[in-house]
Amino acid sequence: MEMNDAARRERIEQLRRQIAAVPAKGESVAAAQPIAAAEPGASVADPALRGGVSPASVLPVPGGLADLLPRGGLVRGSVATVSGAASLLVGLVAAVTADGGHVAVVGRPDMSLLAAVEMGARLDRLAVVPDPGPDPVEIAAVLLDGMDLVVLGLGGAAVPPTRARAVVARARSKRSTLVVTDGRWDGAEVALDARVDGYHGLGDSTGRGRVCGVRLSVNARGRAFPVRSTRLGVQSRRGRVEWECADTEAAAVVAERAVGS
Repeated sequence: MEMNDAARRERIEQLRRQIAAVPAKGESVAAAQPIAAAEPGASVADPALRGGVSPASVLPVPGGLADLLPRGGLVRGSVATVSGAASLLVGLVAAVTADGGHVAVVGRPDMSLLAAVEMGARLDRLAVVPDPGPDPVEIAAVLLDGMDLVVLGLGGAAVPPTRARAVVARARSKRSTLVVTDGRWDGAEVALDARVDGYHGLGDSTGRGRVCGVRLSVNARGRAFPVRSTRLGVQSRRGRVEWECADTEAAAVVAERAVGS
């Protein structure tokens, strides 16, 4: 037991040293143009449409998803939960790193780095801890010091409310966003769930052909807003994977906002 504790402490110290070498988080995200102007696969909503919220106070999300969230992205210093189709989680990681942010993924050995790159992720801004040991929450809490976004896979575990509140307070003080998956975490500000409800590219009624995209039904709910839903397309085009609004009603609302602005 003593050796295990010593090894855990050394690992945490090593993470702290690595974090110290990372450029100050948020600098590149705040200085960058909204990702919609540079990357067709993701966007941050116009602050004028989001109550004047600065892009620096939110992290970018894949295109189409911004319209489900009151501030057009994941708010810095908040905690969100993500469940369902893995494409949504990969898309969040890709959007933040593509916009210059730093992301750590803890306890998700199944995270597809290839899929992330195809969505525009920058691997030089991504740290992966596939096996964080018996206490992934502690590792994630340490990484909040130096990352814009920390993804925490709980492996089916439930985090006690008292500990969750302590981590939430740390995320708020560090202005880092925590996304929790594959477990129970009470008190998250936003919960996102994505389910596959169709595919693009199957050539005929026999199901032959090559799948080149999926359609996702995405629900968002939060403590400050009711359930919102949309359908998003995740499609391969010109050698990269792009996100688009597949819900014609939602697309019409987005177009009307753009004209009005």
